[in-house]
Amino acid sequence: MNTLLWIAQVLLAAIFLFTAATKLFAYEKLVDTVEARMKGGAAGISRGLAAFIGVAELAGALGVVSPPSLLPGHLLVRLAAAGLALIMVLAGVYHLRREEPAAPTVALFLLALFVIVGRWPR
Repeated sequence: MNTLLWIAQVLLAAIFLFTAATKLFAYEKLVDTVEARMKGGAAGISRGLAAFIGVAELAGALGVVSPPSLLPGHLLVRLAAAGLALIMVLAGVYHLRREEPAAPTVALFLLALFVIVGRWPR
């Protein structure tokens, strides 16, 4: 079980590091991609909001792979996974309001939930 949890944690960290970097360092390209997918519709996300979300994703990605000795009982890992799960709930609302598929968002939410439950002290 520990191996599966570490795989899930590393996968979450990798995905959120990538998405955070996109929001922080390639905002214009992100907006162009979203607007092209919406056939000219506005992205609906400001540069400041994208930067805030990017920093939150970066913090969550680093926290989810933090060593268990940092805080007892994997507390930091659980808090980081809970933060990422919350971001995914809000991202799901964003995508559903724009009538976009929310399946990737739901999958990442469930992966974060798996980490939270798996790292819960027994």
